[in-house]
Amino acid sequence: MNAKELIKKLLPGLLPLIIFIIADELFETRISLLIAIGVGVFQAVWIFIKEKRFDYFVLLDTGLIVLLGAISLISANDLFFKLKPGIVEIIMCIMLVFMAFAPSSFLSTMMGRYGMQVELNEESVRQLRRNLRILSIIFILHTILVFYSAFYMSKEAWGFISGVLFYLIFAAYMLVELVKVWINKRRFKKEEWLPVVDKEGKILGKTPRSMAHKDKSIMHPVIHLHIFNKERQLYLQKRDRNKLVQPGKWDTAVGGHVAWGETIETTLKRETEEELGIVPEKIAFIKSYVWTSDMETELVYVFISQWDKDIYTNRQEIEEGRFWSKQEIDKQLNDDIFTPSFIHELPLIISFFNKKNKIF
Repeated sequence: MNAKELIKKLLPGLLPLIIFIIADELFETRISLLIAIGVGVFQAVWIFIKEKRFDYFVLLDTGLIVLLGAISLISANDLFFKLKPGIVEIIMCIMLVFMAFAPSSFLSTMMGRYGMQVELNEESVRQLRRNLRILSIIFILHTILVFYSAFYMSKEAWGFISGVLFYLIFAAYMLVELVKVWINKRRFKKEEWLPVVDKEGKILGKTPRSMAHKDKSIMHPVIHLHIFNKERQLYLQKRDRNKLVQPGKWDTAVGGHVAWGETIETTLKRETEEELGIVPEKIAFIKSYVWTSDMETELVYVFISQWDKDIYTNRQEIEEGRFWSKQEIDKQLNDDIFTPSFIHELPLIISFFNKKNKIF
């Protein structure tokens, strides 16, 4: 969640106070008080009718206006009322600081209460905590100014600090956040986007490829195709030494990410043609499994096929490729020349091959 979304969800609770500050510039305190209370009551009723829930933050804000407004009028001293924005902000500070350090499960529940049904992965939690910490600092500093102005400055100065200055600070913060969002959009514009999935393969959203490769909580789908020949040899490709993941190691014949908007079948066909220049007539699905490495989490779809003609490796995609006998693989299995995922899948494909006694 970015700062814009977070502020958009939190500001409605401050609406009665905002209305009072504006009304107080136009009317006397009693009328401003009645207008603010009316707005708070209407807002609480509207939320209850529309969403079938009580917004306790709105009720708390309205209640504080009533309480401190009454004290201010009865005592004929508006100091109590001038302290009210600071008291509200103290409550907000406590909430923000608590949320900034709360468990991820609590944050998900909190977002759900505000109608935001989102999957909070590690990167999302980090960004949310960062925004909450920044907002906490803003509220704390502004609260100090509100209290100082209530005791030592004129009503006009207090009105500017508790109202206009508050908006100016938030406007500056929002401008910075919007610029950052714009920069990120431009950075990700030309980048490949991948679907984000759960363990069953259900699509939850999408993410840039760079984000998927640095946040293990973002699961994305990939395909692996194992190719045997009639001599029961297994074709392996040697990954390019410039690859980000497992450079220079021997891997499955075909492997690739499922791009956003693609089906598994489309990706399988595209990657096989791109890397090996072939189109197998028959491909069998073995299983899917979750694979987590030091930098990413993948939902791997494993396939197997047979090919007895020539294979022309795309040197722009892979360094080299050839068929291996099982004896060759077994002999070098512990020499750290194969990718961990291939070693994990090897028993699966051998078992599948032996059970069928042939691939199809």
